[in-house]
Amino acid sequence: MSFSIFHLISLFLLCSFLQKSSHAIKKSYIVYLGSHSHGPNPSASDLESATNSHYNLLGSHLGSHEKAKEAIFYSYNKHINGFSAVLEVEEAANIAKHPNVVSVFVNKGHELQTTRSWEFLGLENNNGVVLKDSIWEKARYGEGVWPESKSFSDHGMGPVPSRWRGICQLHNFHCNRKLIGARFYSKGYESKFGRLNQSEYTARDVLGHGTPTLSIAGGNFVPGANVFGFGNGTAKGGSPRSHVAAYKVCWLGTIQIECTDADIMKAFEDAISDGVNVISCSLGKTTPPEFFEDGISIGSFHAIQNGVIVVASGGNSGPKLGTVTNVAPWLFSVGASTIDRKFVNYIQLGGDNKHIMGVSLSTGLPSDKFYSLISSVDAKLGNATIDDAQICMVGTIDPNKVKGKILFCLLRDINGLYYAEEEAVSGGAIGLILGNDKQRGNDIIAYPHLLPTSHINYIDANYVHSYIKATKTPVAYMSKAKTEVGAKPSPVIASLSSRGPNPIQSIILKPDISAPGVDILYAFIGAISPTGLASDNRRIPYYIGSGTSVSCPHVSAIVALLKTLYPHWSPAAFKSAVMTTAKILDTNERPIRDQSNKEDATPFGYGAGHIQPELAMDPGLIYDLNTIDYLNFLSCSRGYNQTNMKIFSKRPHTCPKSYNMLDFNYPSITVPNLGKLHSVQIVTRTVTNVGSPSTYHVHVKTPYGISVLVKPSSLTFNQVGEKKTFKVVLKVTKPTLGYVFGHLWWFDGRHKVMSPLVVKHS
Repeated sequence: MSFSIFHLISLFLLCSFLQKSSHAIKKSYIVYLGSHSHGPNPSASDLESATNSHYNLLGSHLGSHEKAKEAIFYSYNKHINGFSAVLEVEEAANIAKHPNVVSVFVNKGHELQTTRSWEFLGLENNNGVVLKDSIWEKARYGEGVWPESKSFSDHGMGPVPSRWRGICQLHNFHCNRKLIGARFYSKGYESKFGRLNQSEYTARDVLGHGTPTLSIAGGNFVPGANVFGFGNGTAKGGSPRSHVAAYKVCWLGTIQIECTDADIMKAFEDAISDGVNVISCSLGKTTPPEFFEDGISIGSFHAIQNGVIVVASGGNSGPKLGTVTNVAPWLFSVGASTIDRKFVNYIQLGGDNKHIMGVSLSTGLPSDKFYSLISSVDAKLGNATIDDAQICMVGTIDPNKVKGKILFCLLRDINGLYYAEEEAVSGGAIGLILGNDKQRGNDIIAYPHLLPTSHINYIDANYVHSYIKATKTPVAYMSKAKTEVGAKPSPVIASLSSRGPNPIQSIILKPDISAPGVDILYAFIGAISPTGLASDNRRIPYYIGSGTSVSCPHVSAIVALLKTLYPHWSPAAFKSAVMTTAKILDTNERPIRDQSNKEDATPFGYGAGHIQPELAMDPGLIYDLNTIDYLNFLSCSRGYNQTNMKIFSKRPHTCPKSYNMLDFNYPSITVPNLGKLHSVQIVTRTVTNVGSPSTYHVHVKTPYGISVLVKPSSLTFNQVGEKKTFKVVLKVTKPTLGYVFGHLWWFDGRHKVMSPLVVKHS
């Protein structure tokens, strides 16, 4: 049997990066030269020739070949053409003037997208490999992979694919038929922050991010997986018979986790060369840059050119609008939503019959009775500010006031989970209640606290706070947490998930899709405790966490499985199949809701909708795109000049005179400037039949204040691969402020091929 390769890159890290001070003499830069003259399968002599050309170019500016070799720490000689080097500002400016140089940009950092980890990983199905990296939100972990996890056992796995060209850079562990490769990339990090210890030169996961994301994408079957008894069952990845590989690009700095463009681009290049077919990238920048200055956008474009699908986390900066990241149209950007399982416990206040629901993965109180309850402000040390004490900042709580009591703390951000518990534990509290502030709203997280703990939403937090203030001797009881399955409604769009509209190009809807990303069980590492606290001696093989780093590998796995069914589809075809078969109704058959405000969610939260893998296997019709379409997007929509375009194309490319960006054949339809009353815009789309002969009829749920006419209203297909074009005429009938939303779908009695309509009047 032949094996195709898929890779998931899951880098789930959202953190800001440290920059060199302005007086620094040298910085690390990426010098981009466009595409190589050699083909997609270069020989050893081709690679050597490309690297020598980099040395020669830089040497002509630095004065010698030797100085160039000293300065260059990466030569991108396979698919990407360029190099990374440590240079003086003036040297970089001079090199930028060289006629063969397309772009020179500073080696910047990216962030992980999870409540917990980071890294770059890969995975392969029995017909493919998926490459992945890490998780989103403020990460506390590092990636690679923890190879001893049962999720990476090769029991039941087939042989390593003959086409696989990866290597295994792990200490004290040999890769197997499941975990077939592991690489690490540190030179970009070291060029900015200094040398790592020799012991750190490994793809092993020491902080807990790559292991989770890789297991979600392609972990093997593991019976009896649970977290302290919660969520007990058989754990498996979305594509459990995939071979997997890890590509570690993120490192724990003195303050935060750092993932640099230079390392990311090198990992992309190696992943493509190793033989990947799917890249799942859960790493991104809080504020996305222009595509020609972004390592992920550049690396993923080269992947797409080589037929490699790239799935990416949409970010953890929600629920604020316009925060979505990884917004290039060739990327498959994923938001996060809930599932129908919760880990809940209940709080009862003294003299009150009301039961307040919270979430937790902690044990219950030592005795089945009420305990004294105290707010963090009432328990503060004399020198602590009220503002710091409210959130139980480290060093603000008086142990003499909290010992043996339940402590109530305000939670403003994810970091509060850690320092509030540290204060409660060190102060001798018997339990902890974490109440959201107004901005955090309904975003509550199940967490394996050391103390009996409950995390409650903003409204309930206000209720508890008012009770404490109004009661002379406040007391509370907290039940032990339990697993509840069948929760309704689900899915719900997670508050943490970043929202559209697209901050770079509003005509492209982002995120593209939503997938499970809240309270997901995954493999963990043995190097650290589940809380990271010094007093926590527990070690667990599985963990439960949240973030778009978690949702991303779900989609990557789906694409990997689809690749086995349709090995010759384009990357855009897989994206279309998943998007057009997504659902927009929850388990109550009502519109999917937004966790932050409990109102109906919009395509800015869920994109085309929530994934339905079984329907994506037979989408009926697809919206296809190719490299030329993406180049037209860059030259026309972004206005890139010939120099910018060389980053993405070997040959000169200019915007066609007749091009209309509204006709970009994306599975979603967005018109961000329709105009005033009676204004009309026409959108053109082309669908390709990938099913049996059939006739489709159009249906429309019109956005408020807009009339929609689709011509023709029916499409008949007689064979696979047949294409049909239709036009959508949108007209303003009642002007309103902001965006309005609707949907358009084609239906043949079996296949429902749906696209969101996103319109702004003016």
